[in-house]
Amino acid sequence: MSLKAPYFTRSGDKGETSLIGGRRVPKYDLRIEATGTVDELNSFIGLARSVCAYEDLSKILETLQQDLFIVGADISAPNDISPSFHIPRIDKKHVEDIEKLIEQYANEIKPITRFILPSGTQLAAFLHVARTICRRAERRVVQLASTEPINNYLIVYLNRLSSLLFVLARVANARANVKELEVTYKH
Repeated sequence: MSLKAPYFTRSGDKGETSLIGGRRVPKYDLRIEATGTVDELNSFIGLARSVCAYEDLSKILETLQQDLFIVGADISAPNDISPSFHIPRIDKKHVEDIEKLIEQYANEIKPITRFILPSGTQLAAFLHVARTICRRAERRVVQLASTEPINNYLIVYLNRLSSLLFVLARVANARANVKELEVTYKH
C-alpha cells in the first residue's frame, strides 16, 4: 500500500502561509515565528530523546513533544477562531504537570549557588540547548501577546518548561556522575 503524501503545496511560494482558520499571513508573522521556534524546540527535544538512556526521562521528553504540538496549534489558532475547529489549548493542568516534575526531579540534584556552564553529558548538553530555544520561543510568544490576544497559559507553560529542561539537564549530569562546572569570573 502506498500513500501519496502532500510534501509540498506551492501555497507558500510567495512568502505567505495560512493560520488555522485559513487567514493568510506573511511567513515572518509573529505567530509563524513563534510556532517555528516551538517546532525547533520540539525537534531538539527529539534529538535529546535519541541519546537518552533513562526510560523515565525519555517518557517525559516524549510527553513534552506531544504537548509542544498543542502549543504550536494554540499559537497558530487565533483566540477568536470558530469553536468548530476544536483547537487544543494549553491550560492550567499542563503547567501544574510541569511544576510537579520540576519538584520531583529537583530532589535528585544539589542546589546551586553559582551559575553553571551549560555542558556535561551529551544528553545534558542537548537539554541545555533545548532550554535556550525554549526561552527564545517564550520571547516570541511574549512579543506576539503584545500585539494581539493569546492564551495566557502559553507564556507560563514555556517559562516552566525552560526550568524543567534545566533541571533535567542537571539530572542527566548527576546520574552520569558528571561534575557541573561553575562559572568563574577571571580578570
